[in-house]
Amino acid sequence: MELRHLRYFVAVADEKNFTRAAERLNIAQPPLSRQIQQLEEELGVVLIEKGSRPLRLTEAGQFFHAHAQELLDKAQDLKAMTRRVGKIERKLSIGFVASTLYGLLPEIVRRFRDRYQAVDISFHELTTVEQLKALKDGTIDVGFGRLKGEDAAIRRIVLREEPLIVALPVGHRLTRVPGALKMSELMDDPLIVYPKTPRPSFADQVLATFRERMLVPRQVIEVRELQIAIGLVGAGQGIAIVPDSLQGMIRTDVVYKPLDDRQAISPIIFSARAMDRSQELADMLAIIYEIYEERQIPHVREEL
Repeated sequence: MELRHLRYFVAVADEKNFTRAAERLNIAQPPLSRQIQQLEEELGVVLIEKGSRPLRLTEAGQFFHAHAQELLDKAQDLKAMTRRVGKIERKLSIGFVASTLYGLLPEIVRRFRDRYQAVDISFHELTTVEQLKALKDGTIDVGFGRLKGEDAAIRRIVLREEPLIVALPVGHRLTRVPGALKMSELMDDPLIVYPKTPRPSFADQVLATFRERMLVPRQVIEVRELQIAIGLVGAGQGIAIVPDSLQGMIRTDVVYKPLDDRQAISPIIFSARAMDRSQELADMLAIIYEIYEERQIPHVREEL
C-alpha cells in the first residue's frame, strides 16, 4: 500500500463518484478503479458499495477513510516540516485574518523581528478556513484566526476571547445613547457581516451571537471582506459587529460603541502544524503572552 492509494481512495470517498474523483486527481477513470480494486484486494475487505448511486462506503470503508485522511495530513505535515528544517535561509510565513492586523499582531511581529533578525517573515491575509489548508501544504507556518475547531494535523491555541463591539455610521441615533448598547437595540438596522466566503467564517460567529439571544436582524448584508463592511457602515448602509481591536482602524465616518454583553466575544486563535515544535514558534507564543501580561489582558497561558 502506498500513499497514492490513500489519496485515490479519499478522493473517491469525498466525491462519491469515480468520474469526479478521477477529474480531481487528474487521471483517467479506469486506472483509478483498478487502484481501488487493488487496495480492497490487499486489505481483504470491500470499502465501497459500488452498486449504489451516489457511492457509499461500507463500515470498513468509513473506518479506513477517517484514518487514511489522518495519515495523508501527517504525511503533508512531515513534508512541509522537513522542507522548512532543511532550508539554509530561515523563513517564517504568517497567515492572519484582517481584524488581527488592527490589534496586537504588528507589535508581536516587531518584537519577534528584534529577536530573529535573520528570519525572513512573510504575510498572507487568509480566513481561518484558508489558514488550515495553508498550514497543511506548507504555505504558512503559523496562523492567527477566529474560528475554533478540531483537526488532528493542527495545534490550535485560544490566545484570548476578544469583546465584540458595534460599528455605526457617524450621526446614527445610537451614537447618542450613553454607555454600552444592548444587542436588542440593533434590530432596526441592516446588519453587515463578513466574510461572505469561504464559510464557516466570522460572519457565522456574529449571526450565532444574535441567534443565541433569540434575536433576528431585520436584514443581513453579506460582503467579501472587513474593509468593505466598514466602508458600507461609513456610507450609512448599515451597522456591523466587529472585534474590539478594530477601533485601531480610525475613520472619520464610523463610530465604535461597546456592547452591554460580556458573552459577546470572538476568540483569537494561534494555529500551527501539530508536529512543529520549532523554537521560533515557541518564542513567538512567549512574546504574545509577554505583551498580554504587560497590558494586563486576560488570557489563559498554553504551550506548544
